[in-house]
Amino acid sequence: MLFDTDILIWVQRGNQKAARAIDQSQDRYVSILTYMELLQAAQNRKQHEYITSFLSDLGFQTLPLTENIGHRAAVYVAEYALSHGLRAGDAIIAATATENNLPLCSGNARHYRAIQELKLKVFRP
Repeated sequence: MLFDTDILIWVQRGNQKAARAIDQSQDRYVSILTYMELLQAAQNRKQHEYITSFLSDLGFQTLPLTENIGHRAAVYVAEYALSHGLRAGDAIIAATATENNLPLCSGNARHYRAIQELKLKVFRP
């Protein structure tokens, strides 16, 4: 399962429901964009190290941005930005899930609902 950034933030804030969602998944993935968003939110080097350790300890694999993911994300933006407000970052995360044939676990369902081929697992904190 690919986890959206918000799920990992919920876990770091101590949300047990988010932690259980991760625990229930044997295969744990994040998009490179999620990894960068987590690092970007860090305020110092120690927090960078904590994020890296957190992902590693929980067995997350970071999936790279490939040409196919970039192309699919661009198609999603062209199709859904005006009609549904889809942003580039969310398009990349959705495309990462779709290209890797993974369900996406996110609490931000409205960001992704328009994308028909995306297997969305909605998280409610």
